[in-house]
Amino acid sequence: MPITYIIIGLTVVVSMSAFNNAELMRKLIMNPYTINARQEYYRFVTSGFIHGDHMHLIVNMISLYFFGPTVEAIFALLFGKLATVYFIALYILAIVVSDFTTFFKNKNNPGYNSLGASGGVCAIIFAFILFNPLGELSLYFFIPMKGFIFGFLYVIYSYYSSKKSYDNINHDAHLWGALFGIVFCAILYPPSIPHFIEQILSWTPFQ
Repeated sequence: MPITYIIIGLTVVVSMSAFNNAELMRKLIMNPYTINARQEYYRFVTSGFIHGDHMHLIVNMISLYFFGPTVEAIFALLFGKLATVYFIALYILAIVVSDFTTFFKNKNNPGYNSLGASGGVCAIIFAFILFNPLGELSLYFFIPMKGFIFGFLYVIYSYYSSKKSYDNINHDAHLWGALFGIVFCAILYPPSIPHFIEQILSWTPFQ
């Protein structure tokens, strides 16, 4: 069984439990002020297993369901017995790293909270893009485009949305999760970079 399914199952169970238990939600959520004041660093991880509402949970888990097993299969081909360890490390570390900027921006703001698996999910999606830049992804689930084009547009969107901060979405987590996914995989498997470039250069828009 792909480890992706276990992560999805665990996330669904914890998120659903937190929906009905405000105290559990409070203990697990990413609150930079509390982390800084009480050194509750576990929140960097636990906040990735709870979500704001059912739609937030569904979107993240569907994305993980579609891309996680493929990235796992790629890791298995490249890293053999260490594939599962590397996949879990990619996902968990991405959740942690994606919240670093949020932590430093809001460590003196007791009213700020953040939650969700988006940092880890973005890392998995961008790992897929790195290894398969010509694979098809769908913007808003129905506008198909090549993976590297989707990735480029997504990074630009997340960067400018983070600067504007006009909504309640943690765009910083999305952006840093995505970039971490690329860097992590490039360090683990350096040939992925020239392979990525080679595939893009071989592509023509109307082939």
